[in-house]
Amino acid sequence: MKAKYRVAIVVLVLVLALLSCSKLLGIKVPNFQIPALQPRASEQKPTAAPTLLAPIISSQPFLLRGNFKSTAEIGGKLSDDILYSERQVILIDMHGFITRNLDWEIPVESQVLGHVQFNPQDASGTYTLYLPEIPQGTLNDVDHNGKQDIGVEVFAVDYEPNISGDAFMTGDDSLRGWPGDMASVKTSTDRNNEVTGGKLVVYAPDNHQGFPSSFGPDGKLFTSDDPISTLPAGYSIVDLDTSPFSFSQPAQADLPLYESPDTNPKDYSSEPYTQAFDDLLKFLRTNYAFNGIPGKQPDWDKLSAQIRPRIEQAQQAKDPQSFYSALRDFTYAFKDGHVGLDGGDFTTQDFNDHYSGGFGFTVRVLDNQEVLVNSVLKDSQAQAAGIKAGAILTLFNGQPVLDVIKAQPLVFGNQSSDTSILYNQAIVLTRSKPGSQVQVEFTNPGEPAKSASLTAVPEVDSLLSELDYNKNDALVPVELRELSGGGKDIGYIRINSNLDDLNLIIHLFERGLKDFSDQKVTGLIIDLRNNSGGVPLGLAGFLTNQDIPLGQMEYYDQSLGKFTPFGERDKFTANQTQYRFNRIAVLVGLNCASACELEAYGFSQVPGAMVLGEYPSAGIEAEVSKGQIKMPEKINMQFPTGRIVDANGGLFLEGSGVQPTIRIPVNAENVLSDQDVILQAAIKALSGN
Repeated sequence: MKAKYRVAIVVLVLVLALLSCSKLLGIKVPNFQIPALQPRASEQKPTAAPTLLAPIISSQPFLLRGNFKSTAEIGGKLSDDILYSERQVILIDMHGFITRNLDWEIPVESQVLGHVQFNPQDASGTYTLYLPEIPQGTLNDVDHNGKQDIGVEVFAVDYEPNISGDAFMTGDDSLRGWPGDMASVKTSTDRNNEVTGGKLVVYAPDNHQGFPSSFGPDGKLFTSDDPISTLPAGYSIVDLDTSPFSFSQPAQADLPLYESPDTNPKDYSSEPYTQAFDDLLKFLRTNYAFNGIPGKQPDWDKLSAQIRPRIEQAQQAKDPQSFYSALRDFTYAFKDGHVGLDGGDFTTQDFNDHYSGGFGFTVRVLDNQEVLVNSVLKDSQAQAAGIKAGAILTLFNGQPVLDVIKAQPLVFGNQSSDTSILYNQAIVLTRSKPGSQVQVEFTNPGEPAKSASLTAVPEVDSLLSELDYNKNDALVPVELRELSGGGKDIGYIRINSNLDDLNLIIHLFERGLKDFSDQKVTGLIIDLRNNSGGVPLGLAGFLTNQDIPLGQMEYYDQSLGKFTPFGERDKFTANQTQYRFNRIAVLVGLNCASACELEAYGFSQVPGAMVLGEYPSAGIEAEVSKGQIKMPEKINMQFPTGRIVDANGGLFLEGSGVQPTIRIPVNAENVLSDQDVILQAAIKALSGN
């Protein structure tokens, strides 16, 4: 592969690293029973979006339709096209929201599905949904008049792509009675997902039922201070954006789906450089997820004093590359793997100017803090100078090499843990501007110390190897095979990504569990070492009948001036379908990040599970959907705004990761081995040898 194309690949890796982090969606795996719905007797549901040839006369709504468009970079254009192969809308029963019960599950009998036409080019779509003649939702007495009334059924249209099982939301993939991120009602995460506008579909069994006519003084819907009006019998469309609310009964109702405004990128792209930087800094001073956490929050005043003059100079000189460079150095101040910068062509230029050259060798820092040469390119200057794999590097331009490593910037992505930082700094050590020279001192095994002068030449093969770029070249997100160890059969499942077709991931994973269970294997290996994240699926729920508590999400509350809990503590719930294995080995490493770490943590809590690795997982855990930033020159940035804390108030996984219970030493023997020493250790542990 030509070097210029390899450089493009490196840039693509950086961009995907920025975009692959995901929200904690809590998606679970379904095991559905198809219900007997009660559609209109004359209704014939089409298999494709219908074209209405003539108006249909009706005394109340029977057809809902609308459009939607996602503008969010996370969970929007990119993720929706990748993650979902089956799209649909659903008429969700709002009883859970009305009663403010986060755990209430929508009965499958009340679920009505609609057809979606989706355009992945711009993440837009249209839908149609036919209402049943008599809905099967939950009746709610919402007039607060002190009398027991029949009540009304309240629904919203919600975009709910199907990820597994049949189309309905039940069992392991049950749906709560709260609207999602794309629904016919507007919600705000800043107000704990309270409804703030949009349209509802309400069914009244007679013309004597009361319903709110506005939000009332508290600004909330379905609370005791709501003023009440009387509904006509049958279906009504309630427009919450009018004051008072308006009620109508058109035969065909247009209900657009609204994206949660909190997930829209903060757009400073049309502003001058200095104004965009000032707005970015203002946003981060209050909303950055780790404000107030020692070692995580930057010194904002000091950082501004360092970077803003460079922003001013770039603006005066009309120099976009310098503007990019200033923003790049701004991100270096964060000890946070979710902080990212995508500069497109500017990133490519920066790489070509400063890091596209190599000296022909790479290094790793061992447990004993020695710096080992772990690879030498054939026909390189390093090879010609006599450097061999296994050599100990001692000096770099006359300085102790470990000190030089620790001074390197994190060119190939921010990191959250000390272990990940040092590992990635070692990668940067041997990258330089083509033509630059370095003097090194090294000691080959069994030989006296030597020194050599090396010149960087354009090459990226060694870099791609160190970034493990070629280690995850699978065509499918989950790979299955059977291994043998000590004469015993062991099931092996490698989950390559959670940023792929979620339906496929779940089905392949369960397929492996079923097949290995049927074969009565001795143990199970789950390999997560090269999974950079995506959407947490809670796959450990297949392996335990106990829920697995996770962390509590917190966001900055503007009204209170501090970070406060959002919703309830997250958890992975036990699946209805269960599989059991006597022993389970979970393989982790520094390339297992974000959502992968939640999966790894879940598996680590399964009885009988052990975690193996040279290193823990990356320790990158936060929520990023509200921290997407558009800057001038088409530069995109990402900063987490939601932090996750454990039961004691400390950070959950961030900075620490999932730790191995069986740690594989990072020594010369293991680093230089041509075997997968971690996998071999797992096989040995499961085989009882």
